[in-house]
Amino acid sequence: MRLQIDQRFDVRYEYPVCFTRGAFDPDNLLLRDLITNRNARSARVLMVVDEGVTRGNPQLVRSMESYASTHADAIQLVRSPWIVRGGEVIKNDPLEVNALYEYSRTLGLCRHSYVVALGGGAMLDAVGYAAATAHRGIRLIRMPSTVLGQNDAGVGVKNAINWQGRKNFLGTFVPPYAVVNDFALLASVPVADRRAGIAEAVKVALIRDRGFFEYMQTHHRELARLDAAALEEVIVRCASLHLAHIRDGGDPFERGSQRPLDFGHWSAHRLEEISQGRLRHGEAVAIGVALDALYSFRSGMLSQSEWHAVYAILTDIGFTLNDAGFARLDVAKALNDFREHLGGELCITLLRGIGRGVEVDTIDVPLMSRCIEELRELDSARTAAGLRILA
Repeated sequence: MRLQIDQRFDVRYEYPVCFTRGAFDPDNLLLRDLITNRNARSARVLMVVDEGVTRGNPQLVRSMESYASTHADAIQLVRSPWIVRGGEVIKNDPLEVNALYEYSRTLGLCRHSYVVALGGGAMLDAVGYAAATAHRGIRLIRMPSTVLGQNDAGVGVKNAINWQGRKNFLGTFVPPYAVVNDFALLASVPVADRRAGIAEAVKVALIRDRGFFEYMQTHHRELARLDAAALEEVIVRCASLHLAHIRDGGDPFERGSQRPLDFGHWSAHRLEEISQGRLRHGEAVAIGVALDALYSFRSGMLSQSEWHAVYAILTDIGFTLNDAGFARLDVAKALNDFREHLGGELCITLLRGIGRGVEVDTIDVPLMSRCIEELRELDSARTAAGLRILA
């Protein structure tokens, strides 16, 4: 005997991605309106802040408290803003994740409460993972404080922590309740961190939007000096493309193996692990994008002029495309680890033109190894000469 009931239902997800300046100015009602959107009375709110942000914004915690006090009809803080560690350490060590679980128990947080997380991409990943798994989901409002967070990591549906040295091994696909991108937060971000976030914009332009890539070519000098207007334009356009892929790509929770937004990431993830946090994610992505673009060129998919354009935009913006971690990069193992990360089938995004990504299921390991050496030699020569060299 065989009995089978086929169950099927659809779940609709909606969340706003907002852009503003001075989110905690008392007259800025954005955050208040988001929290009161579905509540007739004040909601219990836990505000979590990346300690790195507080160093650059010493008045931030007081501003958050003052904002909550001004809008007490909507926001009921369950405690003073909680300052947590930022960077990969918060994803490697479960201290804060466990603490948030404890706070959810002792401070009366529930599925109708809010966690407002303000910080960099790694901190948002870890706090998002904890919020998604406590009570099977506490409403999360992300407030990315970095370029990378505002244009990529902070606007998507993924949350994760690292486990036994494996990046993002434990995680969830849970959309945030809302995202608030406050441009004012970027002013105190270190130059290297602001620059690192632009790598994700180059990445998404290369695989989806030639016009956006050409915009960055035209404005590369402004981007190199981190001009606010150019940077904000790049953030909005990159976030929009990222959201469009999640919405229209047909696989928002990555059930399949195609991950075009992970272009350049198979090597970037491994280089990050090898560097033990020395290499910023965006810096590693810039290297990974350059490597896979070079491989696309050497495989006959990308023209020489297009490869030159990719190399030029990355170096013009200020990225170094050689790293000591290359000496310890086992290409075959890194690809196999990435295959496991994808769910068992290797699917690598390469370029068949600017703005046109293509998926492949095999990589010529010897050729990729030669591309690594070529990229290292090319970038070493450029650095030594103090100018851009194209080969």
